[in-house]
Amino acid sequence: MDSEQLGTATFERWSPEEVKAARDAGEIVIIDVRTPQEFAFEHIEGAMNFPMVFFDPKALPGQSDKRIVLHCGSGIRSAKMAKLAAEAGFDVIAHLEGGFGAWKQAKLAYIGTDMASGAPKRMGG
Repeated sequence: MDSEQLGTATFERWSPEEVKAARDAGEIVIIDVRTPQEFAFEHIEGAMNFPMVFFDPKALPGQSDKRIVLHCGSGIRSAKMAKLAAEAGFDVIAHLEGGFGAWKQAKLAYIGTDMASGAPKRMGG
């Protein structure tokens, strides 16, 4: 994990493997800031969708029990939303470096769409 200071906040960049390990251990909440259409087509299992267009850091859950890790397709949108969260007063905010593309490149499992039926299906991994 790499980090930098954004004013008084710490902005962390997590690798796909770090996100997976923390998710599997129940230590984080993954928030996908992509569009509902992108999320519906494929997403990290267990992630919640909070699209960038509606993103309001004040509506994010607290981090007393679990840390928040944001992600998008490539890491650009989630980095922008992490910076908004830092400006809104979060002390620590993280995102998945390289986004969902990096997750898939790391060959980690995700929920995709079965093209034959249109149904959700576990893929990768």
